[in-house]
Amino acid sequence: MLNESQRKLIADAKKILVIQAENPDGDSLGSALALEEIFGEMGKEIALHCPVQIPTYLRHIAGWDRVLLDFPTDADLAIIVDTSSKILLSKTLADPAATNFLNTHPVLVLDHHVNVEPDLPFLAQYIASDTAVATGELIYDLSCEEKWSINPVAATNLFISIQADSLGLTTVATTADSFAVCAELVRLGANPADIEEKRRELMKKKPEILKYKGQLIERVEYFNDGRTALVFVPFDEIQEYSNDYNPTMLVLDEMRLVIGVDVAIGVKTYPDGKLTGKLRSNIPVSHLIAKFFGGDGHPYAAGFRIYEKYDAWLPEFTAMMEKIFAEYDAENPREMPESKTDSDFKSFRVKEGK
Repeated sequence: MLNESQRKLIADAKKILVIQAENPDGDSLGSALALEEIFGEMGKEIALHCPVQIPTYLRHIAGWDRVLLDFPTDADLAIIVDTSSKILLSKTLADPAATNFLNTHPVLVLDHHVNVEPDLPFLAQYIASDTAVATGELIYDLSCEEKWSINPVAATNLFISIQADSLGLTTVATTADSFAVCAELVRLGANPADIEEKRRELMKKKPEILKYKGQLIERVEYFNDGRTALVFVPFDEIQEYSNDYNPTMLVLDEMRLVIGVDVAIGVKTYPDGKLTGKLRSNIPVSHLIAKFFGGDGHPYAAGFRIYEKYDAWLPEFTAMMEKIFAEYDAENPREMPESKTDSDFKSFRVKEGK
């Protein structure tokens, strides 16, 4: 996967900066922490950067607190994990020192979002996979090819990465290789039971959070003949509840599991005019929706960020969803269930009565 030039960049670097986008998730954090271990064992100094605080729900992952908000400029090489999108690095790029660094130092990008056209505003070399379910799987494959050592901590973080982006090895992008990689990571020291125990302990909610979840569920709105479920979270609620739990993540999966819903979206607004959308879907369109608004992600989970008033954005969004659903239905016609006759029901009732 690596060419000679890329291999030499890594070999020659004394300090490597690993960068996550401003929508950190289990894949990006697990990948970053795994690289910290892998390159650290080579004797290299590693710095980790993300332009936003690591979300509370990821803080069961040991090492999350080593991720820096500030951008270190004393590294020899930058490695960006899990994104090739300019908009998801815009907070980092707003820092002149960071922009200067990225324009004057070698940059490698490790990503598995091959459906997103790279648009980074600086020169970078891309190492991408169209088969890996997560960037963590890509890093495992690189490690095997380059004979990089994977210690138990690195194995744990790669396991977390793959499990996170594959939703526990259940998405359509999960392959037999994904299962095989996870099995090997367990052999190398990852402990799935320990990982899950720590995650569940962190996921425990305060009673007031459960009450707030009920309020959010009551506010869910349905559009596009019930195929789109949407919940809106204003900034005052973000301030009040985000330290304990990401409001949209409280209800997004429940929204997606409502009968008739194909797409669930949580929308948050901020005082600077920013509007963010987090998507989960039952049909493979999340990445198309996110891309329309400049974001990226996976077919069943994606996100975006724009600067637009919510009231102006909502009609645009619902109209776009009509088009997305129409195009999807044209390519994937749904089988209509056969209609039941009265005699069918009579026959059923007779059988039930026996």
